[in-house]
Amino acid sequence: MPDEKNTMNDSTTEIDISKKFLVDPYVNWSNGEGIPVHLDFGHNLLELETDIWDRWDARGCFAHTHGRGDFMANYVIEIAPSKKSAPIKHLYEAFFYVLSGYGSTTVTNPDGETRTFEWGPKALFTIPLNCSYQIFNGSGQENARLSCTNDAPLVLNLFHNEKFVFGNDFEFPERLGDTRHFDGEGDHVVVNRGDNVAEANLWETNFVNDLTNFKLYAMDSRGKGSLNVSFILADSTMHAHSSEIPMGRYKKAHRHAAGTHVHAVSGTGYTLLWYEGDKAFKEFPWEHGFMYTPPFWMFHQHFNTCDQPARYLACSMGSRRYPFIALRRKSAEGKGATSIQEGGRQVEYVDQDPRIHRKWLEAIAENGVSSNMGDVFDETAIMALPQEELEGPIKTPPSIGPAI
Repeated sequence: MPDEKNTMNDSTTEIDISKKFLVDPYVNWSNGEGIPVHLDFGHNLLELETDIWDRWDARGCFAHTHGRGDFMANYVIEIAPSKKSAPIKHLYEAFFYVLSGYGSTTVTNPDGETRTFEWGPKALFTIPLNCSYQIFNGSGQENARLSCTNDAPLVLNLFHNEKFVFGNDFEFPERLGDTRHFDGEGDHVVVNRGDNVAEANLWETNFVNDLTNFKLYAMDSRGKGSLNVSFILADSTMHAHSSEIPMGRYKKAHRHAAGTHVHAVSGTGYTLLWYEGDKAFKEFPWEHGFMYTPPFWMFHQHFNTCDQPARYLACSMGSRRYPFIALRRKSAEGKGATSIQEGGRQVEYVDQDPRIHRKWLEAIAENGVSSNMGDVFDETAIMALPQEELEGPIKTPPSIGPAI
């Protein structure tokens, strides 16, 4: 019999491979919005270049980071004096942190009722899922600039349909929360996480007027004198928490999943980051306006070098109520503040590389700040260490058990 030809294979169609292979709908969307897309390890959000963003009828830019992971991203919205944004709604969750300026936000509930709340610098708020909202600049002279941490990558990559994400009329009335939650009020929930694990303090709300003065609760497991609270915002799957580092102290190193966007709120200092086996630290500055995202499983450690407490805001995928991914569930259970030698993700002070404490002592001395960590470290001995003990791979104790 003569050879039969597979006619289906006879014709070759030229295609645009970018539309058929390894497609990233979120990246395509952000690149197509017509505003700057900044990509770096972290950013000073107060200084990033913005441009007209037609979708918002305002200025904006994307503040992408190398460690943002698969689910999370950040953009900046800038509203001109006495102006307002266009009404907008979307199926992704969004947490707003006010970088500068004063204004208000009006949220339209599914039943048509509107709620308006006023905000200033260092306020935190969220929009209940798929509610329409507008942002107003209340000043006639100064711009208002807000940082928006969101899970748009997750939603756009899942549905890869912009009309579905931005033009969907489905309502989520269960996400609205108590009517008090847009007045800056909320509900404090304390969760006992079991033996040898610090209790979790949760604050359920939609709006925090000022993160610098908001009440936090003791969390010594991350460092003596540390304070913390986790937020449940509009019943979101995203997580946020605020922590405080006392003057003359710093936090313990830890690691976790990608996508945690860390905003410095108050105080000054720095964060050190490294992977096991690295010979040098990566350093990121700590001051209001700075935001960075530690990459997956990269150790990072926060240091206060000023003469007052230092606070930060961290936003990530997986809340204390809805962990979403296994690593976040383990964090909620307390493994994030458990030693890596006990199967957790934290480096205890006794196990840390001596150059970490020495560097910090030198930094606070330049600012005229005294250490309050003499109860943990022999600081005279650390400052006297020979140079050869401060070189080579960064010392990190071996972890025990699987990656959690």
